[in-house]
Amino acid sequence: MNANETVELVWLALNSPVGYMAAAGILLWLLNRLYAEKPAWAAYEGTIISGIKFAEKEIPDGTENSGLERLDLALKYVLNVYEALRGKRASGATEADLKEGIQIVHNRLEVAGTL
Repeated sequence: MNANETVELVWLALNSPVGYMAAAGILLWLLNRLYAEKPAWAAYEGTIISGIKFAEKEIPDGTENSGLERLDLALKYVLNVYEALRGKRASGATEADLKEGIQIVHNRLEVAGTL
């Protein structure tokens, strides 16, 4: 069997219903691996919600820059929990990711009317 015959056999196998199904399965597997990845803050979503609610109670509405103060307090809360669970301080990238998660979850809670 030479190279041309081998290529023809592979081509025939790929152009069969089984070949199409195998190619589709591999493509779906690759897409699931690509899109199933969640952001790092998703693992701490419950802690983020607790931090947001804690900050909402601790800092009254009339405070100057209350939004920024609440974000800062919620971030400190989440970072303290992160450090207690992991045993080490969060890196700068992780801290930025958690801050982004706080903002996203806060918006979600505000739209849902649960704040």
